[in-house]
Amino acid sequence: MYRFLVRPLLFLFPPEFIHHATFTLLRITGKIPGMLSLIETVFSFRDQKLQRKLLGLTFPNPVGLAAGFDKNALLIDELAAFGFGFIEIGTLTPKSQPGNDKPRLFRLPADQALINRMGFNNEGVQEAVKHLKRRKSKILVGGNIGKNKVTPNEKAFEDYTQCYESLYPHVDYFVVNVSSPNTPNLRELQEKEPLKKLLNSVKALNQQKEKPKPILLKIAPDLNELQLNDVVEILLETKTDGVIATNTTISREGLVTHSEAISAIGNGGLSGKPLTNRATQVISFLRSKLGKDFPIIGVGGIMTAEDAIEKLEAGADLIQIYTGFIYEGPGFIKRINRAVTNRL
Repeated sequence: MYRFLVRPLLFLFPPEFIHHATFTLLRITGKIPGMLSLIETVFSFRDQKLQRKLLGLTFPNPVGLAAGFDKNALLIDELAAFGFGFIEIGTLTPKSQPGNDKPRLFRLPADQALINRMGFNNEGVQEAVKHLKRRKSKILVGGNIGKNKVTPNEKAFEDYTQCYESLYPHVDYFVVNVSSPNTPNLRELQEKEPLKKLLNSVKALNQQKEKPKPILLKIAPDLNELQLNDVVEILLETKTDGVIATNTTISREGLVTHSEAISAIGNGGLSGKPLTNRATQVISFLRSKLGKDFPIIGVGGIMTAEDAIEKLEAGADLIQIYTGFIYEGPGFIKRINRAVTNRL
């Protein structure tokens, strides 16, 4: 029903408008007594075999919502009802920022893809904290943190540590995001020395806590083998707790959409089906280098239940969806979890 009736209707309107309209509808729906319970009954799939113990946490199932969908933690309770095993908020920055000029989110239906250049638009970490304090759901929440656009790279660690301190009481794990292509010069922080300094700064702060929380690194799919080897070395040297592979890509290789339409869209990170194979390759590479016990969350191009299983078989412990959720609808989480259960 979603693919043949709802999605064609939604795709008649600009994607960012539909995103905000959907949030408004979900917020209203969540206030109607019994509606979240009904949604949970319809869309959730529970099986003890889906449970994953990772990072010192217990995930009820391996399917998470990737960062970027609910940047400001506005709909944790509502989204939890759809059966996610965990939700990642952000990317959050210390100060609110509007992000890049609109339009900045584009659909490529022929490619089952999105291009975005949102630019870390968010209300700021303190607003997210207010929303987190009001949530009722016990779902696991990750905090994806970044730097403000105006913060120079040499002071980036100050933004990341500020976000860490603000979110620490309210999230279950952290993700250091240095891989978005939409903040100028951000990906330079993936270089060996800046990345090592940044992770060590956040890790040092974390170790001062009575109960340190898992710190993960989110990387780009566009890194070459030499750069990936550097990432592996840094992850192990800094004792970072896990890695998320991957963010969106700047590549436009192999797209069906006409090149003139792609050129008209301009810069931005590509997500969806074109990223499927590359994200899986990166996961497989990381697993081969990091060993069987290092936590890996796989994300990128999961558009079918088979894609999800492929990521898990390549070495991901958990997976996250975003573009697939938009193209496949709220029943997608259930389909993945059922397929995973059938493989166990």
